[in-house]
Amino acid sequence: QVQLVESGGGLVHPGDSLRLSCVASGRTDDAYSMAWFRQAPGQEREFLSTITLRDGRTDYADSVKGRFTISRDNGKIMVFLQMNSQTPEDTADYYCAAERYYGIVRKGESFAYWGQGTQVTVSS
Repeated sequence: QVQLVESGGGLVHPGDSLRLSCVASGRTDDAYSMAWFRQAPGQEREFLSTITLRDGRTDYADSVKGRFTISRDNGKIMVFLQMNSQTPEDTADYYCAAERYYGIVRKGESFAYWGQGTQVTVSS
């Protein structure tokens, strides 16, 4: 089993930056791929970004490419999501996900492990 805990959400103003963190515990190693998703009220879950823990390969949704950056700290089995130039459309619950698979994974149903989420609100 793998447990994921997200942190770093909050209320920010448009144009601000925010950094989300996700720490993994349990049966983890660098064979995992991890990702960030979000879900806004009344909307479907949206893929944002994914990273392979082994070598840091990344992929992004077009909607956040250039504004969001995913990174990792393998020593602590953590992933981060740096979010810049935020807009009200970024308001959502943000979730960290993990799957024991080496490669780029974008589909939510491919991830077996999920955190509880952290809320991000972008408002003036």
